[in-house]
Amino acid sequence: MKIAVLIKQVPDSDDVRMDPETGTMVREGMGAIVNPLDLNALQAALDLRSSAGGEVTVFTMGPPRADEALRECLSMGADRGVLLTDRAFAGSDTWATAKVLAAAVKKAGPFDLVLAGEKATDGETGQVGPETAALLGIPFSTYVSAVSLAGGGVEVARTVEEGIQRQYLPFPCLLTVLHALNEPSMPTLAGKKRARRTEIPLEGIASIGLSPEETGLGGSATRVVKISYPTISRTTEMFDEKRIDEGIERLVAVLRDMAVI
Repeated sequence: MKIAVLIKQVPDSDDVRMDPETGTMVREGMGAIVNPLDLNALQAALDLRSSAGGEVTVFTMGPPRADEALRECLSMGADRGVLLTDRAFAGSDTWATAKVLAAAVKKAGPFDLVLAGEKATDGETGQVGPETAALLGIPFSTYVSAVSLAGGGVEVARTVEEGIQRQYLPFPCLLTVLHALNEPSMPTLAGKKRARRTEIPLEGIASIGLSPEETGLGGSATRVVKISYPTISRTTEMFDEKRIDEGIERLVAVLRDMAVI
């Protein structure tokens, strides 16, 4: 069984800065981690490999430093990592990113199953997984909180607003997963040693068969026309120790108006 896992290296911070000219995130000088939900996708791949055998290949698109994220995945047990890096990819929106990932998966495949986190913490769109599936021409399911092998495919449970929805998808297919699916394991010492020694292949725009017009800002349908930052303000009433009883009465009144008590 061949499984592909799509991961993303995201900022390890809530202090995200945006470039007002391009509308893209400024990543220089920020710490980075593997997107947490992508680790759930990786753990699902490792669990399925344990039960059915096969190989797990992890793909990520990003700058050269993104190989750190791939090495973390290798230390957790992934078999291979592929880094998609090229200046032509800079500024890609979700659609252009999906084009790159789909092209790389096609080149390295075929894969029985493609897994990804439901969304990334830096964008919160949840679009890349379904878009990649559409470009690959395979069925997909989102909000997956349970998965098991069934015949020539997988049975999944989707956690949606109405409750739990169950689906069967034949191979090949793509799933985007939730945190409730599993608990990612920790890297092992042996895994860290292997990850440090493993050579990670680099793929650029030419090697995956795309043109500059299909990726980056030029290949992105999304345009950020304005960036604004929320202003946080508070109206505060202060009561000193001489007016503590009055302050308590005022607090109780406010809570009653809010139907809290």
